[in-house]
Amino acid sequence: MENYGEYFKALRESKQLTLREVEKATYVSNAYLSQLESGKIKQPSPLTLHKLASFYGVSYEVLMEKVGYPVPQKEERLAKSGAAAYRIGEITEDEEVELLNYLKFIRSRKK
Repeated sequence: MENYGEYFKALRESKQLTLREVEKATYVSNAYLSQLESGKIKQPSPLTLHKLASFYGVSYEVLMEKVGYPVPQKEERLAKSGAAAYRIGEITEDEEVELLNYLKFIRSRKK
């Protein structure tokens, strides 16, 4: 993904979390998270990605793939997880970010 930072920001915002709240839960500094979201971190460590995947409730493999690490058997993994992308077909990275933004909007109305 060219600018995966937008994806990480959309994930965080879809859960209505601040950088400090993510830091507190994952022990990844908010400065690092900010740099990750702005695209300044070129290749985040797999350990950091694992922490964020667990916290955000997304697949570790998806985050690995987003930042450019090789991940085998993408289609099989999507089918097993019941992921929305598998059910609705392939979506672009921009569409995925927009879907996360829409989810943020929906969740904000529930409060």
